[in-house]
Amino acid sequence: MINVGDNAPKFSLPEANGKNIALEELIGKWIILYFYPKDMTSGCTMEALEFTSMKPEFEKEGASIIGISADSPSSHVKFIEKNKLTHTLLSNEDKKTLEAFGVWQTKKMYGKEYKGIVRSTFIINPEGKVAFKWSKVKVQGHADEVLKKLKELKE
Repeated sequence: MINVGDNAPKFSLPEANGKNIALEELIGKWIILYFYPKDMTSGCTMEALEFTSMKPEFEKEGASIIGISADSPSSHVKFIEKNKLTHTLLSNEDKKTLEAFGVWQTKKMYGKEYKGIVRSTFIINPEGKVAFKWSKVKVQGHADEVLKKLKELKE
């Protein structure tokens, strides 16, 4: 499990257009890294739309927003186009980054156990360390909560 103060696990993952984005390329700025279960689902769409609507405010604070799920890059393309999303979505089909961040966990629904992504968000500081984290995120109002915490951390 990743904790506040730990170095963020390194990754290099494809975005919707297939180009790989590596954590090392992003060091030097604040990163809002959120993990979500599935493209095109209601909660994940609401979360993505909140982050997209607040992207200018995050940019004003010097932060990039990145969403990661196990969906394919082609699924991300459809999700981005349908919802006019403006922030980066990365694909982690082999789930190694999901596991490294501790968000790929056993979940239960209707009495059945299965592996899935626990909706989580990490603020990574310019040095590449986890500055704050949320586990089992409640979607509504979360992007606003993240922005407030980012401003607090920067003070």
